[in-house]
Amino acid sequence: MSIPLSYNLRNLKARRLTTVLTVSGMALVVFVLASILMMAEGLRKTLVDTGSYENAVVLRKGSSSEVMSWIYRQQASVVETSPEIATEAGGKRLVAKEVVVLITLPKRESKRSSNVVLRGIGENSLLLRPQVRLVAGRLPRIGSLEIIAGSSVAKRFGGIGVGQSLSFGMNDWKIVGIFEAGNTGFDSEIWGDADSFMAAFRRPVFSSMILKLRDPSEFPRLKLRLEGDPRLTLMAKRETIYYAEQSEMMAKFLRILGFTLTIIFSVGAMIGAMITMYSAVASRIAEIGTLRALGFQRRNILAAFLVESLLLGGLGGLLGLGCSSFLRLFTISTMNFQTFSELAFRFALTPKIALQSLAFSLFMGLVGGLLPAVRASRMNIVEALRAG
Repeated sequence: MSIPLSYNLRNLKARRLTTVLTVSGMALVVFVLASILMMAEGLRKTLVDTGSYENAVVLRKGSSSEVMSWIYRQQASVVETSPEIATEAGGKRLVAKEVVVLITLPKRESKRSSNVVLRGIGENSLLLRPQVRLVAGRLPRIGSLEIIAGSSVAKRFGGIGVGQSLSFGMNDWKIVGIFEAGNTGFDSEIWGDADSFMAAFRRPVFSSMILKLRDPSEFPRLKLRLEGDPRLTLMAKRETIYYAEQSEMMAKFLRILGFTLTIIFSVGAMIGAMITMYSAVASRIAEIGTLRALGFQRRNILAAFLVESLLLGGLGGLLGLGCSSFLRLFTISTMNFQTFSELAFRFALTPKIALQSLAFSLFMGLVGGLLPAVRASRMNIVEALRAG
């Protein structure tokens, strides 16, 4: 024989103020945990979605990002002859040689300067990035001092608009278009002609090469041959793997920060739940004695108070998760530790994050209610009835 759930719900309703305060405290903890996990997942998703499984990225060995890599023209010519590279109907190889540098621009609102990725693209770069589409203006002409800006750059930095100009590399560059890239990392970049950028920044080398594979299963063969060629000193990665690695450091930092803050805040929430449940036990001593006299066992009393505490945790978890879900409507930016550039992304809520948040809220309820529940279950029937 077990105590019905309606009994717990009536008791929570009878203590509205303490119930609301306890649930609110747990909701705050869950909100903090879920929001930081959503931030880390949003960062990871933005960068992972930037890459394509069909593409390979070629970098200098030992480079952690395109900013730190260089590829000589002679090496690029060797890579271009790789038989694993896909070709168009006319026999044109789908490979792009790109250069990546950083420039500083003032933010639109704070006026503080932040790093922005400047990507010099080749004639095939857009073919290899089908998610990129122009939303205003036109594409830059090859060999010209023209650039296009990602939508996130246009929103967050001043002086970015079609017809406006930016000064860098001892030249004035005209913005001729704005593009969107499906909420990927490319939205936070500025693109222009690779050769023009190399001349402006006096760089005789490329930063990376992007290859479209004729068959994704041929990547291991491409990787083995390029990395084993002593002339090249290059390495190859799947584009999805490369961008996933770009998010690892920052995402790991955010997760550690999130769990640290959550543990600190959860101590207060669990103490609050414990006080609430001890108060409930103290105010229901006679009631507990009556339940025991009616034939309910100690384990029934223990289970009833644990269920009540778990209900507090569950309500707090649902409230906190519900509030954090609205963060998906916002776009924020942070510095990518791998490239030291500004990256805009959205919060991302996944089933895993939801389950982790709810599980933690139930854990807080369980820990907070365990000692009061044990105390209630160990009460002597006679003493409890006399106290009433």
